[in-house]
Amino acid sequence: MKLNIQNITPFEIDGIEYHADTCLPLIDAVSRNKLKFNALARYTYPGKRLTDDTVGINSIGYWDANEPQDWGLDWHRNEGIEIHFLESGIMPYSQEGKEMTLLPNNLTITRPWEAHKVGNPNIGMGRFYWVILDLDVRRPHQNWTWPDWIVLAPKDLEKLTTILRQNERISWKADKRILDCFQRIGKAVDSDNKGSNTSKIRLLVNNLLLFLLDLLLIDEVTLDEKLMDRSRSVNLFLKELENNLSENWTVEEMAKSSGVGLTRFTFHCRQLTNLTPMKYLMLKRIEMAKKILIENLDMSVYDVAYLCGFSTSQYFATMFKKQEKCTPKAYRKKALSLI
Repeated sequence: MKLNIQNITPFEIDGIEYHADTCLPLIDAVSRNKLKFNALARYTYPGKRLTDDTVGINSIGYWDANEPQDWGLDWHRNEGIEIHFLESGIMPYSQEGKEMTLLPNNLTITRPWEAHKVGNPNIGMGRFYWVILDLDVRRPHQNWTWPDWIVLAPKDLEKLTTILRQNERISWKADKRILDCFQRIGKAVDSDNKGSNTSKIRLLVNNLLLFLLDLLLIDEVTLDEKLMDRSRSVNLFLKELENNLSENWTVEEMAKSSGVGLTRFTFHCRQLTNLTPMKYLMLKRIEMAKKILIENLDMSVYDVAYLCGFSTSQYFATMFKKQEKCTPKAYRKKALSLI
C-alpha cells in the first residue's frame, strides 16, 4: 500500500513546537513488501489520514510481519501516550533503557516523555497493534486533557489518569477483552474510508481504556505522586539537553522546553545541579568539548567550538580557560602527553 504522509505540519502544545515521528524504517519496509501495514494517522505518522472527528488520536493501526525483518524503530518519543499490543510472535522492545522481549498478549504503555524503541536491532515477526492518544502533555507534571469524545465516567477517567501518571511500569499481560478490542480496531482501520468508521473507532478506543483501567486496578499498581513533580520534568529536560548542546539555548527557551515557568525552572535547576541554568549549560558544553578535543585530534578548535554550541572560537577559548585553567590547545596537548 502507498503510505500517505501528505499535509503534515508541526503542531504546538503550550507554545512549544513538536514534530511527530515519521517512522521512516517502517515506511521503507512496507515499500519493499516486507510486512502488511495499515493505520489511520495525522501529522507525520504514516497511514491514511484521520478526520477531525477523531482529534486526539495521532495514530492507530497495526503491522503484520510473517517473515524475518531487517529493520527496527530506533529510540524515539511520541506526541502522546501510546498503547502497544503484541497479538502474536516475539518482539524485542526497550523503554527508558530497559530491554525486554514482548510475548503474545503483552501490552505496553509509553508516556510522551519516555524514550522507547522497537527491535534489537530488528523487530522480529509478529502482529503488532498501537494507539497513540495526544493528551496535550509532554512533561510529567502537566495535566492531561482527554479528547471530548472519551465517555468514561469522570471518576473512572480520573482513576485511569492517576494510575498512568503515578507509576513507571512498562508492560502487562492483557486479557481476552483487550485482545478482541485490538482485533476489532484492526478491522475498523482496514475498512475505513475517509472517516467512515469514525464512530466505531471512537467506541473501540473507549472500550480499550475501560478494559485497561480494569487491568490496572486488578494489578494494584504502586503509585508515587513524586513522578508528577515539576522537578522531574526539569530533570528529564536536563538529561535531554546533553544531546542538544549545540543549539542556541537561552534560559527562556530551556524553561519553555521543560514545560515549566522561568522562575520554577531556575529554582529546580539549582536544586538538581547546584548551578544556574546557563552555568550548567556551560559546564556540559565544556565537558563535551574536552571529549571531542581528545577523540578528534584533527578537528580544529574552531570546529570544536561550533559543535559544542559556542558562538565564536574566541568565546569558547575564554570560557574553557576560565573553567579548566588552560586553553583548549594546551588541554589537548597535556591530555595526549598522559596517554
